Parts: sequence; structure tokens; C-alpha cells
Amino acid sequence: MMTDDEERQWQPEVPPEVKPRRLLFVGVMTAQKYLDNRAASVYHTWGQKLPPETAQIAFFSSAGSVCHTDPNLPLVALPGVDDSYPPQKKSFLMLKYMNDHFIDDFEWFMRADDDVFVRGDRLEEFLRSLNSSKPLFIGQAGMGNKEEFGMLSLSPGENFCMGGPGIIISREVLRRMAPHMKYCLKHLLSTHEDVEVGRCIGKFAGVPCAWSYEMQTIFYHNGSGAAAFTGDLHSKQVHRAITLHPVKTSEHLYRIQNYYNALKLLSLRHEILKLRREVSDMNSLLYPGKSDPMLAWPTLNRFRPESAEQVLEWEFFTKSLFSHLDFNPKRAPRSSLKWAQNDLTMQMMDSLNQYSQQRGRVIDFRELLYGFQRLDPLHGVHYVLDLHLVYRRYSGKKMTAPVRRHAYLEQSFSSIDLVEEVDCVGTSPFPPNLKRDFGRLLRYHTDLKKRQLDSTDPLCSKLVRDEQVNFVVPISGRYATYLRFIKLMEDVCFSTNQSVSLTIVSFVTSDNSETFLDTEKHLESVRRRYPQYDISLLRAEGNFSRAKALHLGSQRFANDSLLFFVDVDMAFDVETLSRIRKSTKMGRMVYYPIVFSQYDPSTWSTKDTSVDHFHLTQDSGYWRQFGYGIASMYRADFERVGGFDQSIYGWGKEDVDLFEKYIKEGEKDSRFAVFRAVDPTLVHIYHPIHCDAKLDSVQLTMCLGTKAASLASESVMTRYLMDNPSLLHTLDKP
Repeated sequence: MMTDDEERQWQPEVPPEVKPRRLLFVGVMTAQKYLDNRAASVYHTWGQKLPPETAQIAFFSSAGSVCHTDPNLPLVALPGVDDSYPPQKKSFLMLKYMNDHFIDDFEWFMRADDDVFVRGDRLEEFLRSLNSSKPLFIGQAGMGNKEEFGMLSLSPGENFCMGGPGIIISREVLRRMAPHMKYCLKHLLSTHEDVEVGRCIGKFAGVPCAWSYEMQTIFYHNGSGAAAFTGDLHSKQVHRAITLHPVKTSEHLYRIQNYYNALKLLSLRHEILKLRREVSDMNSLLYPGKSDPMLAWPTLNRFRPESAEQVLEWEFFTKSLFSHLDFNPKRAPRSSLKWAQNDLTMQMMDSLNQYSQQRGRVIDFRELLYGFQRLDPLHGVHYVLDLHLVYRRYSGKKMTAPVRRHAYLEQSFSSIDLVEEVDCVGTSPFPPNLKRDFGRLLRYHTDLKKRQLDSTDPLCSKLVRDEQVNFVVPISGRYATYLRFIKLMEDVCFSTNQSVSLTIVSFVTSDNSETFLDTEKHLESVRRRYPQYDISLLRAEGNFSRAKALHLGSQRFANDSLLFFVDVDMAFDVETLSRIRKSTKMGRMVYYPIVFSQYDPSTWSTKDTSVDHFHLTQDSGYWRQFGYGIASMYRADFERVGGFDQSIYGWGKEDVDLFEKYIKEGEKDSRFAVFRAVDPTLVHIYHPIHCDAKLDSVQLTMCLGTKAASLASESVMTRYLMDNPSLLHTLDKP
């Protein structure tokens, strides 16, 4: 039997507790004048995305520096350091501080400027793929620009890591160079602190900045200066980068953070969709026939047509779009289509290059040669793309080769979110028959979200059903058409107690003075029948100007009044009022509905069409894609852009001018938008169009185009010509 001492000899020794090192310490070099803006913005954007269990951030500034906007900002005021430029002393003393206080606590150390954006999640993933015990000096390698080449005292083959996009060194590099920082600071050979840090590391740590093709994309420097990253962020450089430099303003730091948050949200939605598909697959095995067909895995053949009419047709595109769905069979792709194609291509390339670092190769997108697209209304958008790619191998035997490949893609629709919003302007009560109308969806999407806006929300100033729609209608003569419009107002609005007002602006000339008197007399009788309504007739003199008429009518209302500019030959119903209220937001959105315009009824119907104006078929009319005369807006927004150009007389052109003003306003203010959508409750009733030869050339061209487009549908015209082939030969006659 062993004694206690003998037994203890055989027990394993317990090593002293070793505190595990965290992954990364980030030192941000800044100055007193930037602490309250750029530095604070860095701390509140990507600084908060660094996981505290693996990373730590600190800001290094001159002696006596103080951040007034955020006392919690981790600030190190370096003794004996000022904010003079170039900041060689600040840079070396920051590295010395890291060594003195954190050399045993972290595996990696990063030196960053306050005008760089860092993606913490991507940086952590990148660093964990490297061996931190080796001496590594990482960043975008440089040797100076053309003007400085040969003037930085660099030896042949010597380089440095550019400071702007950020520099990362391993713990071993910092340990080797730390004892020699005083020497390096006394023997500066240039005014560039990143060059001198690189020289010091090369001399005393024995490693150069890593030469690597991918470092140009990982540590991305945009050469546009202050304009960098102020435009569209939807680019492969932004998607692939770990750091972005330079970002000169706080606003753009927040904007970039928002963009990456949106990308993260898309990624999470994709993961949720994958999990739902896996659950659906398991359900199909557990309960045959219980899987959700909406969650089937992507394929171009999910939809099975049951007849020739259900076959989904493809559109062909190159730099032009060849479409059978448009009046113009060949046209330039809309910006939305270009954006969608660019987004899809970027997603595909990100997927192809997901493991490029491990494989030592990258595939770059060069151009889209041609493609096909079609919409599957149940599942998503399908694409067949012919791509010109470039294959680059940067490890082992380096090579670059052009590659041409076909890609078959489906951009799937995500799940439907049902959101209840009640009691506020721009919202409506949730449908009462939820289970009846959405029962099948609710079986798979039970997370109904509720959003109850309180009285502090600016959208809650009025109930949507109480928001008054103020009709402003220009007219010149056309008494019969006026009577039809008033009958519609009575049936749809006045007799059903809708919250509306009516202002008619009539131009009076010697030719229609009697018509004006008839209009005035009739409108007075309408007022007597509906005394609770504001019904007004304004008289305007001179040649007719739609711009002047609508401007005159708008002046009757306060700035917070909802205006609806409409013509006397329009038909509408109660749902139109709801759409106007929901689609128009003061200071945020104006509504330009795409109305249905009737063809000449004699070409498509032998019946009386004056009763049912909402007979919407391919032969009865068309969507007026280029019509901007019918619109709703708040008067404040109307005045905000300067209203109509009142120098424009007659019909036409004034509406396009106002529409373009709103588009330009949206370009200046990203919160302001023009909402344009098909509205099946708005129908332009056919009437013969007379184009006055006295109109200016632009207005006359518009008028003649509308007149030609309103005659008959293409199919009716084709059938007519087929039935009357002699008409085809009339063009041959002199």
C-alpha cells in the first residue's frame, strides 16, 4: 500500500491557470478634431460589431484629448503626442502601447485610421484561417505611387502595407519590433508613417507585407478620395472587402453599416428559407402529401402548365431587351432589370468564390453576353445567362484564363409576411376574413406581426378613412362630359358620405360662355342636394391652360390638404379613394397611378359601354404607361417642387414637367418617392381626340401619339387588316 507522498507522485501535475488569448486588438488612430464625429461614428458602427469575447477596440489620440459626445468611447490620450501631420510618433507610440499593455492578451493587432470601415465578422473569419504564431504582416502591399516611386528609400524588393485600408500584425511581429521602435522613430527616411512602420517591421521582424492578389480586394482602397463610397454600394468590391477606405463622413459610415446590415438580413432570410425547405422535406417523409409545394427546392421546371395559355414565355436580352410583352419589341432594359441582373450576378459570383482562399483561385465576372428571363408568378424569376468569366489561380502555378459558362438560376420569392397595421393614415384594418382569405398561407406562416402606431407617430395624425380627398378638375366646354362626371361623383362620393371635396376650374371663352352658365346653374343644384360638401366652380379667363387651371384650384387648400388632379373624362370608384390615401404621404410620397385608357368602343364592342366603364380587356384598352396627368399629392409637396410651369398652354407637357420635378426631388432626398402603379379603378373613357395644329411641336407630337394609341388594339388592327387585305396595297399607290 502506497503512502500519501508516493500516491501524490503518481498524480498528474496541474499546470497553473493560463488566461486564453483573445483574437484581435484594434487601435484606431485619430485626432481631437475627429473624436466627436468620425471616431464616435466608428465606435457606434463597426466598432460595436466586434464581438467583445474575441476582440477589443481603442482610439488613440493626442495628449489631453477628450470625446465630448460619448464619454464611454475607449480613448487613449498618448502622453507627449500632438495631432501634427505626418503622425509618425503617434503611430509608433500606439504600437508601443499595444505591446506594453496587451502583448499577452491578443493573437493579432490591427492599426486602423478613423476613416476606414471594418467588417468584423469577415475579419474574424479571415484571421482564424491563419497561423497567429508565425510572424505575419498583412495588408494591401504598396511601393508608393508613381510620383513617389524611388523616393521612399525602399531597398529592391522592399515594400510596406498601406496604412489607409488597415494593417494587421501577428503577436510575434509586434514582439520582435517593440524593442526597436525608439530606434525606428529616430531614423525616419520618409514622411509616410505606414512606410516607416513597414520598414521597421522588415528590419527587425524580418517579414515584408504579404504579397497576395486577394489582398487588393480584402483591404480595399478606393482612389476617388472624398467621393469614395458616396454612390451606389452595390458592387463586387464592396461585397468582397473586409475593410473599405476612405470613408470621410459620419453619414457615410452609418450608410455603409446599414447596407451591410441589409446584406446580413438577406443572408439570414436565405438560411431561414433553406431550413424551411428541409423541414418541408422531412414532413414529406413523415406525412406523405403534407409538404408545402411553395417550399420546393429551386428548379426551372417547378411550374407545370396545363394548357398552351399557361406556358411561361422567355424574354431574350443582351444590352437591349427583346420582349413580346411591350409595345416596343426592342428597347433598353429598365434600370430595375439592370439592377436585378447585377444583384443576381454578384450573388452567384460570391457563391462561386466562397472558398477561393482555400483553393487558391478566384473567378472574376467580366461581362454578360446574353440571357433569357421569365417570371414564374408562384415561385420566382428564372434566368439563363451566358457569362464571360476570368479564372485566376494565385497559388502554386499561377495562371489566368478566360472562361465562358452558362448559368441556370432561380431568384426565389421569399415567404409572405402578414403585418397588421391599424388606425393610422396610410394603413387600413386587417382583412376580417383572415382565415378564409389566407388560411393556406397561415398554416405555414403563423407568425402574424402586429404594428400598432401610437399617437406620437406622425402618420397617426388622422384616420385613413377620414382623410379628405380634394378633387381638382380642369374643364373647357364639354358640358355632356361634365354631366357624366358629376353623376359619377354623386354615385361614388356624395351619396355614400365619402370624405371629399370638388373644385372645378372652367376656362371661359366667347365660344363656351353659355356652357359655363349651364355648368354654373347645374352645379348650384348639386350644392343644394349635398350642402355638407365643399363644391366649388372657379372661373378662369383666356386661352385654356391645364397647368393654370390646376394651379388655381390648388390655391384654395391648406398645405396639409390631399389634392387629386383628375380629368373630367375619368371613371373611378370608392376603392380609388382608398388607394389615393394609402399611396400619398406628405413629405414622403406622391402617387402617379397608371390608368386604363379605353380604345374606341366601336372597334371592340357592339354594346353600350357607358354603363360599365370597368370592362378591362386587351381589346378594350391599354395601360397608359406614359400618362402623368392623373396624380395625387399634398399641396405642401406640390409647392415644394415649384408646382406647374404655367407658361405651358393647352393640354399635355405640363404633367410630364411636374412629374420630372418630383423625380429630381427624389434624387436629392432619398426619403421622398414617386409611387407609380397600375390602378384598375381608374379608367380614361374614350373620346375623339382633336390635336390643335397651333400646339408647339412637343405637345403636338404627344397629342398625335395619344390619338394613334387610343384608336384600337394591335390584335383588332391585325384582324381588320387580315379581313381587308386591299388596305395593305393602298400604301403602294402614288
